[in-house]
Amino acid sequence: MSDFRTLAKRAFRMPTVRRQVHQAPPTTVEPVAVPEPSSLIDSALYRDGSRVYTPDSLAETYRLARADPATMAWIGLRRPTEAELTSLATEFDLHELALEDAMEAHQRAKLERYGETLFVVLRAARYLDASETVEFSELHLFVGPGFVLTVRHGSVPDLSAVRRRMESEPELLSSGPEAVLYAIFDAVVDGYAPVVAGLQNDIDEIETEVFGGDPAVSRRIYELSREVVEFQRAVRPLSGMLRSLAAGWEKYGVDEELRRYLRDVADHAASVMEQVDTFRQALADMLTVNATLVAQQQNAEMKALTEASFEQNEEIKKVSAWAAILFAPTLIGTIYGMNFDFMPETHWRFGYPMAIGMMAATCVCLFVIFKRRNWL
Repeated sequence: MSDFRTLAKRAFRMPTVRRQVHQAPPTTVEPVAVPEPSSLIDSALYRDGSRVYTPDSLAETYRLARADPATMAWIGLRRPTEAELTSLATEFDLHELALEDAMEAHQRAKLERYGETLFVVLRAARYLDASETVEFSELHLFVGPGFVLTVRHGSVPDLSAVRRRMESEPELLSSGPEAVLYAIFDAVVDGYAPVVAGLQNDIDEIETEVFGGDPAVSRRIYELSREVVEFQRAVRPLSGMLRSLAAGWEKYGVDEELRRYLRDVADHAASVMEQVDTFRQALADMLTVNATLVAQQQNAEMKALTEASFEQNEEIKKVSAWAAILFAPTLIGTIYGMNFDFMPETHWRFGYPMAIGMMAATCVCLFVIFKRRNWL
């Protein structure tokens, strides 16, 4: 990196001058009216990779930047108000479409160029061990000649750590806005590693639950699949974004060492994407296996119910057969138990043996019939 500092000064050098909307002398320009910011996390101006000013408001940042055009302004905000974004747009000539996206959030990961300014949307992620879920956050960046603006809509990534890293490497930071953009890309992609590890652990647990017969596993597979798809949407655009960024840096003569760093980030992003694709396929396979196991379990339960019903029917047939056998003598006894004066068999010497014989014969006959039909 012997020529790093010399080439770094060419970073983001465009055909036009810096902040072309404010070319008047600093003593004759009134600061843009800005409300007291509640979302300003950190604001600093850097010269040759070192922090030279630490303003405590946007208005002060604007004033110092105009007074020292050789500096680079790096402003970090979290959930800024519309008035704050409007003041930034006025000061740095931000495009209204990019400003609208930054204000509304809920954007896909993308990289767009508006004149001399790059507008970048990144989807950062964090794995929450307590709930075993993935939390996604949005980060918007405006990168132009002499300035970097970061607008966060969540708790990740930790841009204060990125700022500390860059301030500890003034030679890298002296490259200008491109170095900051690289460092933020690097932090976001590095933040995906714990998410990948957490998802891998969840998938391993689900695999155990699938073959362990846990009835709630289907819901967990579905919920984890949704997280993986969301993660995939965050990571997939990065490859194209980084290729486009690398092409632009080559066009504008950004230092080769910094471009090499960017290619390393692209490699990491591609590796994460491969793992996410593997996760999605694994979950799809698990869902299929789980559906098969559930179907087999349902078939086994249905078979058991059918067998139980068959056994119950067999018992009912036996009960019915014995009831019929017992009903025959009861019927005969009932007939001859009627109190009629003119019933010849009641006065016959062999009437009683005949009735008993009829009862026995009927019972034997029914028993034989039911036995042949396997009812008994």
